[in-house]
Amino acid sequence: MSCLLNLYETYEANAGMVGRIEHTRSGQEFTLLPVSHTTQNAHIQVNITEDGNFHSATVVNKSDANTLIPCTEESASRSGSKIAPYPLHDKISYVAGDFVAYGGKIKKQEPFSYYIKQLKEWAESPYAIQKVKSIYKYLSKRCLIKDLVKERVLWLDRDDSLIDKWDKKYEDLCNGKPQIFSVVGSGQVSAFVRFNVYSPVKHLDNVWEDPEMYTSFIQYYNNRLSDQDLCYVTGQMLPATERHANKIRNAADKAKLISANDTSGFTFRGRFSTSHEVASISYEASQKAHNALKWLIRRQGRIVDQRVFLVWENSGEEVPNPTDDAYDISFLTAEQEASVVHVPYTNQEFAREFSKALDGYRSKLTTKANVNILILDSATTGRLAILYYRNMNKEVYLNRLIQWHSTCAWIHRYKKNADNHIIQFFGAPSTKDIAFAAYGSKASEKVVKGLMERMLPCVVDERDIPSDIVRSAFYRASNPVAMERWDWEKTLSITCALINKREGYTVALDPENENRDYLFGRMLAVADVLERRALGMEEGRMSNAVRYMNEFSKHPERTWSTIQASLLPYQARLGNKGRYLSQLIDEIANKISFEDFNNRPLSGKFLLGFYSQRQQLFQKKSASEVKDKIEK
Repeated sequence: MSCLLNLYETYEANAGMVGRIEHTRSGQEFTLLPVSHTTQNAHIQVNITEDGNFHSATVVNKSDANTLIPCTEESASRSGSKIAPYPLHDKISYVAGDFVAYGGKIKKQEPFSYYIKQLKEWAESPYAIQKVKSIYKYLSKRCLIKDLVKERVLWLDRDDSLIDKWDKKYEDLCNGKPQIFSVVGSGQVSAFVRFNVYSPVKHLDNVWEDPEMYTSFIQYYNNRLSDQDLCYVTGQMLPATERHANKIRNAADKAKLISANDTSGFTFRGRFSTSHEVASISYEASQKAHNALKWLIRRQGRIVDQRVFLVWENSGEEVPNPTDDAYDISFLTAEQEASVVHVPYTNQEFAREFSKALDGYRSKLTTKANVNILILDSATTGRLAILYYRNMNKEVYLNRLIQWHSTCAWIHRYKKNADNHIIQFFGAPSTKDIAFAAYGSKASEKVVKGLMERMLPCVVDERDIPSDIVRSAFYRASNPVAMERWDWEKTLSITCALINKREGYTVALDPENENRDYLFGRMLAVADVLERRALGMEEGRMSNAVRYMNEFSKHPERTWSTIQASLLPYQARLGNKGRYLSQLIDEIANKISFEDFNNRPLSGKFLLGFYSQRQQLFQKKSASEVKDKIEK
């Protein structure tokens, strides 16, 4: 219940955001829903005058279709065969009193009679405002379809019945394809209608955006609730509910986080007689917790193949996401980015710098602030499960982020985002990029979401990185011929970060390190740089050292003799310019003992030696070029 309690407290802390329209990155609208409200995509808008007469009607564009509507427990969970009307806006079969007269088909009972009875109770209650009364007065006349046909919003066939699905045979009758059939895929009888109240003399808020409408229905509906029970979320005696919200991840999501409607399939029988004995949750707590969850997911959730990764703080303050890389979390400036590749960061130095970057988050959060980390996914269309949940003190959470990004750290330089902007930074990679490094850039979302779930405890709970992930990334990084150049460079740096998490090396070259695998990696890097300098920057092909990397990692002694032989023409071409690199190969080889110069496979340390040595040579080359320009 702690997850629901924190969601409930999040709703209470952000009550001022209720009903306020926000937009996702893709431009879709969302809001923190009021209690007893949900959203539906409307197809038709009907405007009513204040005295209860028809004014006008239009087909709603898809971009403006999302509509906030009041709902009851029954209507929020109604199935196709169950009659459970929404209180105000609903499908044409519910809101049109003349639906049957125009050929509308019903199964047993007329939905309109249930709808208008429910609307009448609200309109005649002491909580009703004038807008509700105006809409009820008009709909009581049972002439909605008649007016919509006159307005050329709905269309009839030659038998004066509603055209169900569009057919080309109706083109002559309708002078082409009407707009309504472009927004309703399942036919006119499935069109969802929203109502608005029009006044020629004063400005009125749209019904679905009017806070007074929200309050009116909430007060009316709460007054009808009864059957109080102990709420396991708030600890108070409140009206309980067994029907909980769906549409959690998106508007089409049918999966529920809480459900207990199976009394014959032995879901809870054998231990309990009723679902209330398992846990009782009040209607208010359920509504607020679920509405807060929907709002948070649309606002800041990460969704991969319908799996939700969500991090939030109850007061609504922004917190860094543990699935992000150090670049996204620390918001490095252009000057900092430029300096990253020139400064040999140690883990301690970076930890201090990264801690400063997080001070902005730390200062905004209150002393008692807690951070929530949640993963949701569904195995079936009807059930949503909490796969992972943690509630942590802000200081503990931020310190663990610092620990992760300063220990699983390396220098990265690769393309990022849709614009292919090349970034460079020091720190830990994102969990999604780790998935691509381990399983390839074309890995399915199902594979990616599974790895992201497994990596999250490594960040938040300080667990070891699963060995199969490191091993898979190592094998891919050791086989550059199987990838594009940019993909391999990215995989290499990420793999180095994963290996470095265990080994604790620095990115800066360690010339005193005499580990066999590290030295073999250094030798391979020097061979790569030597051949590249001989070929020139215009040559795009891989060096022999890189081409043989996979074989070298398995049989270093045997493969080195092949690489050494292939270097001879390039050493001859460079002459004195290649003397330093040739001597460096000899110095590194001299550090490997006679017993260690064998074909025993290399560990991931050889990648650390390869990267650090190559980076050091690149930096030295850049420094010498700058010096030459100054002297000239």
